[in-house]
Amino acid sequence: MSKNLDQRFATAVELALEGGAMAQRMRHALGPAHAKSAIDFCTEADRAVERLIRGRVTAQFGDAMIGEEDGGAAGERVWVVDPIDGTANYIHGTKRWCVSIAYVHQGAIEIGVLYAPDNDLLFTARRGAGAFLNGRPIGVSRLRHGAAPSVEVGWSERRPLSLYCAALTALMERGCEFRRHGSGALGLADVARGHNDGYLELHINAWDALAGILLVQEAGGVTNDFLADDGLTHGNPLFAATPEIAGRLREVLAAAG
Repeated sequence: MSKNLDQRFATAVELALEGGAMAQRMRHALGPAHAKSAIDFCTEADRAVERLIRGRVTAQFGDAMIGEEDGGAAGERVWVVDPIDGTANYIHGTKRWCVSIAYVHQGAIEIGVLYAPDNDLLFTARRGAGAFLNGRPIGVSRLRHGAAPSVEVGWSERRPLSLYCAALTALMERGCEFRRHGSGALGLADVARGHNDGYLELHINAWDALAGILLVQEAGGVTNDFLADDGLTHGNPLFAATPEIAGRLREVLAAAG
């Protein structure tokens, strides 16, 4: 691994920790959240954490950055950031939210870092070097539990509700259970550490997904090619799974598409 990539990885970890601590400090003194849609929100903490990350990335590396709140343009070296994934959970006072940071070089996800401050969970991955939770290696479930596969299904208003109903029907027809917890990034992290067997969403944005995708891949899981067809800037359908059910989730996406 190059020295430059080592430096970017260390900075991504530092920024995830700092950003998470900042969001925690700001949580109890926020004004009203801005509703971008009925299920998508933004707070001043989202904006402040994104400014922190963008400023450090620009100052240290001069790289491009795409953030959920302030956008940005892709480049050969680009950071893709969700300052608070799970903002609805964050503003309701629950613990399921995180800072998500990915670094992409020449179309490949090289670094993925997620930090969930309220539970002090730091997920890290580097391409070809494994996935870790608080410094310990993690891996997908491989269905060792022996129960029906559990799949988290993300939801957004960018696809009709009827298609989500079709996806849930297709999942159940293939012997899977489903759930939703409100953070795509942490849903992917749960697949990487074996707490769920799969994650499925008919459309998800890159800032919600890229760090978690690398975690799943490095933990031995399977994902579709999310970055195909300009997924970096326009988002894409996504599945991520332990290999034993990857075929089923690929079928579900096709059935609901």
